[in-house]
Amino acid sequence: MRVFKSGQVNVDEENPYWMSFSDILSGLLILFVLASVVLMVELMEAKQELENKQEAFTEELEMLHKAEGVRKTILHEAAELLRQRGIQVTVSENETVLSIPNDILGFDSAAFNIGPQFENTALEIGEVLSQVINQDDREQYLDTIFIEGHTDSKNFNGMMGKGNWGLSTFRAISLWELWRDSLPDDLKLDSVKNRDGNPLFSVSGYAATRRAVESEVTEQDYRTNRRIDIRFTIRRPSIAEYESVRNRLEMP
Repeated sequence: MRVFKSGQVNVDEENPYWMSFSDILSGLLILFVLASVVLMVELMEAKQELENKQEAFTEELEMLHKAEGVRKTILHEAAELLRQRGIQVTVSENETVLSIPNDILGFDSAAFNIGPQFENTALEIGEVLSQVINQDDREQYLDTIFIEGHTDSKNFNGMMGKGNWGLSTFRAISLWELWRDSLPDDLKLDSVKNRDGNPLFSVSGYAATRRAVESEVTEQDYRTNRRIDIRFTIRRPSIAEYESVRNRLEMP
């Protein structure tokens, strides 16, 4: 004879909703874990992307700092080597220009040719520039070296009507042609190229628009303004390189 206890009931049969509730909790837990994993992956990717952007920006800054340092080194080394030879030149306060005074090149008022007695000194300047530029790939950090001619404020009506503008430009050309034609082959400057493969040297004239002595009173003031400046410009990132860095920094 079988005896049945009326109180013996299966829990799941008594609470049929319990399994459904447990399944829901389990599913929610799995969803939470998956969502957490996805969020962690996205955060890691975002962090890596930010680090890449910062790295690209840092590289551009480092390149500019390196170029600035190379320019300063070239200027001060050249000035020191020339002083050792008894040739006095000056470096501008912003460390971008090597200024050659008129006493070294001997430009008379309204004259642009370098006199024979000054040619050796002018060639020594070219030799030193070649030595300090052509080492350690320094030229790769430069964009252009301008040989800049300057005049005093006395009106000059020659140069086929080009006046002081033509006079200052021809002074720069005279120095460049002397270097081009007379420097030894191993010190040639016309073969030096920048990173883009373009000639590094160029010439320009400023007439009396950038006077070293603004108010000319004495003859020495006029002589001071008749000078040649060697201006060094560094290579900067191209527009495409700037755009690339900017786009990476602006990407969401």
